[in-house]
Amino acid sequence: MKSELDIAFKEAFDKISELKEAVAPDIMLKFYAYYKQATFGKTFSFDSKSNVRSAFKANAWMQVKEMSSKTAKEEYIKLANIILNNKQKQG
Repeated sequence: MKSELDIAFKEAFDKISELKEAVAPDIMLKFYAYYKQATFGKTFSFDSKSNVRSAFKANAWMQVKEMSSKTAKEEYIKLANIILNNKQKQG
């Protein structure tokens, strides 16, 4: 059975994934890092032969590597709510 946090995390992920408007690259990297940390934890790999974009993603994830899965989910939800509320005010 999924917790309330897991359900809220999935809902936030779905809403952000469905956005039609672009989100700033630095914000997208935060979403990426929180998502990866929430779902994979410290288990990450990086191919040093990858492109610059992959390096930025890996760096963003490494910055939150000590964060618990629970905290990463909470931070993802918090950031999603900020972005979604700003989009509603603009639209």
